[in-house]
Amino acid sequence: MFGLGDKNSSNSLVMNTAHPDSLLDKGAQDVIGKPISRIDGPLKVSGHAAYAAEYGLANVAYGFLVGSTVGKGKITELHAEVAREVPGVIDVVVDYKTFLRNSQQGGEKKAPTQGVENVDYVGEPVAIVIAETYEAARDAAERVRLAVEYQEQEGRYSFNAYREEAKKPPYNNIPSHYDQGDVEKALAEAPVTLDRTYTTPSQNSAAMEPHASIASWDDDGRLTLYASLQMLSSDRQQLADALGLKLDKVRLVARYVGGGFGSKLGIAPESVAAAIAAKKLGRPVKVVMARQQVFEATVRRSNTEQRIRLGANADGTLTAIAHETICSNLPGEGYFEPAGQSTHFMYGGKNRLITHDLVELDWMLSGSMRAPGEAVGMLALETAMDELAETLGMDPIELRRRNDPDKDPEKNVPYSSRMLTQCMDKGAELFGWSERREALGDRRGDWFHGIGMAGAGRSNILMKSAAKVTVDGQGHAIVETDMTDIGTGTYTILAQIAAEMLGLPIEDVTVHLGDTDAPPGAGSGGSWGATSSGSSVYLACEALQKQIADKMGVEVGAMTLKDGRVIAENRSVPLAELVGDGINATGQVAPGLQAKLTTQASYGAHFAEVAVNAITGETRVVRMLGVFAAGRILNEKTARSQCLGGMTFGIGAALTEEVVHDPRNGKVVNHDLAEYHVPVNADVPALEVHFLDERDVHANPIHAKGIGELGICGAGAAIANAINNAVGVRMRDYPLTLDKLLDQLPPV
Repeated sequence: MFGLGDKNSSNSLVMNTAHPDSLLDKGAQDVIGKPISRIDGPLKVSGHAAYAAEYGLANVAYGFLVGSTVGKGKITELHAEVAREVPGVIDVVVDYKTFLRNSQQGGEKKAPTQGVENVDYVGEPVAIVIAETYEAARDAAERVRLAVEYQEQEGRYSFNAYREEAKKPPYNNIPSHYDQGDVEKALAEAPVTLDRTYTTPSQNSAAMEPHASIASWDDDGRLTLYASLQMLSSDRQQLADALGLKLDKVRLVARYVGGGFGSKLGIAPESVAAAIAAKKLGRPVKVVMARQQVFEATVRRSNTEQRIRLGANADGTLTAIAHETICSNLPGEGYFEPAGQSTHFMYGGKNRLITHDLVELDWMLSGSMRAPGEAVGMLALETAMDELAETLGMDPIELRRRNDPDKDPEKNVPYSSRMLTQCMDKGAELFGWSERREALGDRRGDWFHGIGMAGAGRSNILMKSAAKVTVDGQGHAIVETDMTDIGTGTYTILAQIAAEMLGLPIEDVTVHLGDTDAPPGAGSGGSWGATSSGSSVYLACEALQKQIADKMGVEVGAMTLKDGRVIAENRSVPLAELVGDGINATGQVAPGLQAKLTTQASYGAHFAEVAVNAITGETRVVRMLGVFAAGRILNEKTARSQCLGGMTFGIGAALTEEVVHDPRNGKVVNHDLAEYHVPVNADVPALEVHFLDERDVHANPIHAKGIGELGICGAGAAIANAINNAVGVRMRDYPLTLDKLLDQLPPV
C-alpha cells in the first residue's frame, strides 16, 4: 500500500552533534519558507476532507456515551432496560471500566475491566448505548443516565479547601521540584524584592471538532479505528493496551483533525467504547461526543495557584527567583501542570526555586493543553517581571534585557540559539513602545488606553520520527508518515521540504498522513511536529538524492534538482526518466546529545494595547503585535497562522476563559461554547506577527524550531500589563474580568 518501486534505502540521524550544513540552503526549487497556501485547503473548504466522523463505512451503528451524574460514588444499579423502550436501540454496553489512567488519557495497560463500579467525577462514562440512528442513541442514553442508581460518597470538590494537603507529585517526564543556591537568603539580602500570588482557572481546549471515533473489526481480529487523534504512534499503543491486543492488531486513521490543542494527544473515552461495542455487535460503531461531553469527560488544563518571589539588585539584576505552583488532578494521577517550565531558562539569577505540588480533587482529569506549563506559567512570570520593573522604576524591556543570560542559569550549558532581546527590541520599534505613557495618562472619552509587553519562551523538542518518500515512474514524489495535521499545515510543510530537496514543483508532491500503516511519525504535540517529521522527510530525500546521483553517474554535490529535472555535467535529464519504475527511501531522526549539551527554545515578545472603560471596567484589546524567533521558518503563512492562533488563545486566557466547577459535586457548569467564553471576532483585533531570521544548527538538520505553542506564551501577560498601564490596577486572578476591576477603577 505504501511506497512504490523495488529499491529501498534508509537514512538515520541521531542529533549527537551540531548539523551546520543543511541541504535546504542548497536547493534550487526555492519553495522553503515561502507563504504557500495549504495544499489541503481546497479539500477542507469544499467538504471533501474526511474527518473522524465522516468515513463512509457500511452498516454503521451509532453509539452515545452515558455519563455519571454524581461526583464520587459507586453504581448500585444501571437500568439498561429503559434504553430499549426507544425504537432502534440495539444494545447498552457496560462491560468496560474507566480507562482515563494517565496524563494523556491512556489505557489501563491491561484488558478492560468488566463493568463500571466506581465513579470519580461527574460526566465519567459509565455505559454506551448503541442504536441504528444517532438520535435514537442519544435519546436512550439520556434515559439511562437518569436511571442509574448510585451510592454517593464524600468527594473533594474545592481547591481552596484542600490546598493545604497539596503534595509532591510522582516523577512524570519532568522534575516537579528544582532548588539551586539559597533562595531564602538571597531574598532576605536583596535590595528589592517582590512576592506575589497569581491564580489561573481550569481551561478547556475547545477544539472545533469534537472527539469522535468509528471502530471496525476485520475477520482476522484486527481493529481499525478512524479517530480524531494527535499522536497516532503512541495512541495505537494506548489503545492496544486498553483492549489487551497486540500492536499489529490495531490500525489508527486520522487523516484530518479539526484541532486538538492537547485534548487529543491520547485516546479518550469514545475510542475504547466504540471498539468494545463494535466487537460485541460485529459491525462498525461510530461514537461522536456531544460538546458537553467534550467538556466533561476528556481533559482540562489544571487550575493553578502560583507564588512568584523575585529578588534583585538596584540595577535590576535578578539574584533570586522562586516560582512555586499548586495545581490539581484526579487522585492517583501523576500529571501536573508544569507552570515553572520556562522559568528554568527564561531569565538569569543564581538562586532558584521552582516547585509544583498537586491537590487531589474529584474534578475531571487534567492534562496537556496548548503550551502545557508555559501558557499559564508565563501569565504569572511575565506579570511579575512587569511588577518588578514598576517597583524599580525601570522600563520593563530594560529589566528583561539586563537578565538575558549568556548560558542556561541552571544547566550551565549554552543556548542553541536565543534572540529574546532582539525580539523585544524589534517589537518595541514596530509597536511604538517609546510613546508609552504613565497609568491614567491616555484617556479618550470614557476609555483609558494602555500598552504592555511580555516575553515569550517555549522549549524546543526533537522527537523520534520516521517517513518514507517515493519517487514514482512519472517523477512524482509521495511522502508517507503517520504524522497528523491538526490544522497546523503539516501537509504543506512536508510537501515543501520534499519539493525543495527533490527539485519538484509542489503540485508534484503528494503527502499521505494520519495512518499507522505508514512509518511512525512524531505526532502533533509539544511543537515538535514540523521539525521532527520534517527532519525525517529531509533525511529520506537526502537518501534519494544519493540514489539519483548514482543513476546520473555524478556526485550529489555536482547535480542540481529543479523543476523535475536532474542537471549535471551539461546534461539535463527528466527525473522520471532516471528513476525508472520508482525509487524510495526511509528517513528517521532521533534526539541525541545536543538536547543535553545545549538548551533549546524558541523566543518572542508580545506587545498589546488595551482600552479599559472608565465606567464599566470592560477591557477591549485594541491591537497586538508579536515578534518571534524560531529557527528556520518553513512556511511563512502557516507559521504566522500558528502565532495568530496562539495570541488569540492569550486573549482568551487573559480576559474570558474559565471552566467553572460546581462546589457541590465538581461538575463542569459551563460545558459548552455558549458559556465557556473563547474569544470571538469582536474580541480579537487585527493581530500583527513578525519573524526574525534565525537558524538553529543544534536543533535538527533543517534548522527549525517549534512555533505552534510559542504564540500563546506570555500573550495574556502582555494584556494584563497593558491594563495596569491603562488604569493603574494590577489584577492577579485570571481571567481579568470586569467584576474584578470595577471597584478599583479611578473616580469618574
